[in-house]
Amino acid sequence: MRDEDAISLIEKAISGHELQVWADLGCGSGTFTKALNSLLPTGSHIIAVDREKQQLDLPNVDFMRANFEWDDLKLSGLNGILMANAIHYVAEKAALIRKLEPMFTGSPRFIMIEYDIDRANPWVPFPITFKQLQTLFGTLGYHKIVKVSERPSAYRSGNMYCALIEK
Repeated sequence: MRDEDAISLIEKAISGHELQVWADLGCGSGTFTKALNSLLPTGSHIIAVDREKQQLDLPNVDFMRANFEWDDLKLSGLNGILMANAIHYVAEKAALIRKLEPMFTGSPRFIMIEYDIDRANPWVPFPITFKQLQTLFGTLGYHKIVKVSERPSAYRSGNMYCALIEK
């Protein structure tokens, strides 16, 4: 995905003019980390987390090598968590969300980018459609679960969606 495509997918989910601290869980090579970094107010900070070592040479971005599902991330004071094509690797999604909630400084705010498919495949072992995402977060007490954008998947597996979730 090109940088401008990633920016376009998440830009409607970013708001506020104050400095913010975000985590990008499952950052991979940093496509969405770069997009988020370009959209947040100047001076904001991102902790990019991935289980594989990544070379992210971006201002205001620190890299943490960890498995976001199993490791104790010791993160706090977050304004938001971005998960782009990451939660589909997690079988116990509700347990992960509950684990992440104490890391926020205020009300939890997630941006999720996922494939809107319901059949598992080798690359998406635990898919979550937007409808399933609404149900999951709704049962966890979240009141705002909106699809802010979508685009065709490059892998011909339906659409990718970007959802903003707030408690």
